[in-house]
Amino acid sequence: MNRKVLVLDGGLSTEREVSKSSGSSIVKALKKSGFVVREFDFQGKLEKIVAQFNPDVVFIALHGKYGEDGTVQGILELLGVPYTGSGVTASAVCMNKLITKRLFNSIGVKTPDYFSLKKGEVSSFDDARKKLKTERVVIKPVDQGSTIGITIAKTSAEYLRGVNEAFALSDKIIVESFVSGTEITVSVIGNGNSARVLPIIEIIPEKDFYDYESKYTPGMSHHIIPARISRKSYETAEKLSTLIYKEFNVRDFGRIDFIVDKQGEVYALEVNTIPGFTETSLLPDAARAAGVSFEELVTSIVQFALARAK
Repeated sequence: MNRKVLVLDGGLSTEREVSKSSGSSIVKALKKSGFVVREFDFQGKLEKIVAQFNPDVVFIALHGKYGEDGTVQGILELLGVPYTGSGVTASAVCMNKLITKRLFNSIGVKTPDYFSLKKGEVSSFDDARKKLKTERVVIKPVDQGSTIGITIAKTSAEYLRGVNEAFALSDKIIVESFVSGTEITVSVIGNGNSARVLPIIEIIPEKDFYDYESKYTPGMSHHIIPARISRKSYETAEKLSTLIYKEFNVRDFGRIDFIVDKQGEVYALEVNTIPGFTETSLLPDAARAAGVSFEELVTSIVQFALARAK
């Protein structure tokens, strides 16, 4: 093909090591597919490497802040270099869990009840339980990925610790009603009318919930494909994923996480615009279940970006 692809990984976020693993896997796959590939550990400056390598497209494999939040996408827009994945606005919106939940509400997608807190604002565990009408609550920083900084609190002590941990990572946090049920994730690839929903995965973590260790440590979680939910819930999740992908203007690929409760109701949790591409990652698993190899997956993503550049 002789097309040149610059793969950005590493970065400055708390997900740096995962990003390096994703980037390494992407580099190997693109080389097998015949691309000329250069891997670059993004540390905030791109002009020099772009000028030296002159890529046809940049594959963004950066997770979390300064990579998945629209920051690097904005730099590449200014440099006039095509890149994979969602644009500036969609990336920024999906990275912010509070804005995401507000948009879920605006388009009629169910999401667990919640309220937000700014630094300096105080809410006790009892206040949170009364407000959300739940025995357990989930505490999240608004702008972290890979479940970093998330706590499921069942006691006042756990709640206080979770709030402090979340505020250590973000100036604003979400306190959310805990929904018990089956955790599923839906991957989508493509654009426009050709966007394709991949087989839905049920996630079974070895621990109480699907935390950072469960995501990235082999053997700490299990992926069941297709998810063991009712046909109605499965079809609902597919429809909601298509709606969210379109309304949030997600491009090329993405992954939407849900909880299906015991009554079969489907609740959207978050949208991932640059999900993992490691050996334990969900999107590549879903693609394989649909008959799409890892090499075919990353090649098609590059081709989407190249087609947009034309």
